[in-house]
Amino acid sequence: MANGLSVVLGGAGFLGSHLTESLLADGRRVRVFDRENVDLRNLDRLSGSWEFLGGDFGSESDQRRAVEGAGTLFHLVSTTIPASSNQDPAFDVETNLLSTVRLLELARRAGVERIVFVSSGGTVYGRPERIPIPEDHPTNPLVSYGVVKLAVEKYLGLYHHLYGLSYRVVRLSNPYGPRQRPGGAQGAASVFLGRVHAGDPIEIWGDGSVVRDYVYVADAVEGILAAANHPGNTGTFNIGSGEGTSLNDLVAIIREVTGGKVEVRHTPGRTFDVPANVLDIGRAREELGWAPRTPLREGLLRTWEWLLRTEGS
Repeated sequence: MANGLSVVLGGAGFLGSHLTESLLADGRRVRVFDRENVDLRNLDRLSGSWEFLGGDFGSESDQRRAVEGAGTLFHLVSTTIPASSNQDPAFDVETNLLSTVRLLELARRAGVERIVFVSSGGTVYGRPERIPIPEDHPTNPLVSYGVVKLAVEKYLGLYHHLYGLSYRVVRLSNPYGPRQRPGGAQGAASVFLGRVHAGDPIEIWGDGSVVRDYVYVADAVEGILAAANHPGNTGTFNIGSGEGTSLNDLVAIIREVTGGKVEVRHTPGRTFDVPANVLDIGRAREELGWAPRTPLREGLLRTWEWLLRTEGS
């Protein structure tokens, strides 16, 4: 990783706050860039040399302030989620792709040494031809969210080709853990736990056979940092658990962890949900020396205990 200031775009969110915390624990100076009115509770216990900069990711002047003096830029911002991105692809492109291309131009002019982009291992590949899915698998996303993530990856490659801008792409599976909003619109593991805590039924699209790859947030952050520190100028890495878990199996583990009654309601399946998505993490193991360390049951238990502490039992 480049020396000097690390900038985390989206650093007040679930994943970004954990990343910021790890950077500070490593002695880094960190600038957190996020929305002006964002909830800052995720940053309450941070210690070290850090600052918060509020702004609009779509504003060129705010982006310029964000990248000023940066050595490494971690890009975690997204204005959309997979489930809703197809409803307004133009908004997705305008607020994410165009804004990121402007960011790349500002970053290379500002002398940023490396950009680490958190892409989507769950959407860029589309319907898998084989499981687990390696990085060289065909990319045929079925949602605008994945199309835009993939386009950003291509523009990073273009800026490396044109200007030598160093970058890393992290294709992340489904991160979960403390600080992920239990009432949010994505993150099945945390959302399901949140509904159990609230005494509400878990809602599952389809018959529950859909298989996904869930990675605990601390492991995900270690993978992102391992990619950021990898020598060389480019690289794309899958970061996930490397193991598939169906929604039905996820619910079964949640029943064990919470020790309570869990009601499940099934709704019609969604057209963009591929039947299975499990990432091949062999490249990350071999080239980064990284591997996930937290079994799903243990990670869910930690998340449940955090939920009990923060929301009350």
